[in-house]
Amino acid sequence: MANSAQARKRARQAEVAREHNASLRTQYRTAVKKVLKAVLAGDKAAAQEVFKSSVAVIDRIADKKVVHKNKASRHKSRLSAKIKALAA
Repeated sequence: MANSAQARKRARQAEVAREHNASLRTQYRTAVKKVLKAVLAGDKAAAQEVFKSSVAVIDRIADKKVVHKNKASRHKSRLSAKIKALAA
């Protein structure tokens, strides 16, 4: 346990930050899952609309460094490829 006042305050702040980041990570995963669900439904137009809104969420969370920018980019690329494959 933290002994100094400074260490106690940092522990409190770290806990708040951890909860906030966990919330953002959940939003990120939900955005990815929404696109995957739309792709599995087979409706390309709907999938593109959901993808467009999800990209904004993914980018915003990557900008806050909750997930690495390369991971966010990789997810966007793979989701986009799945949507393009619906046409075939």
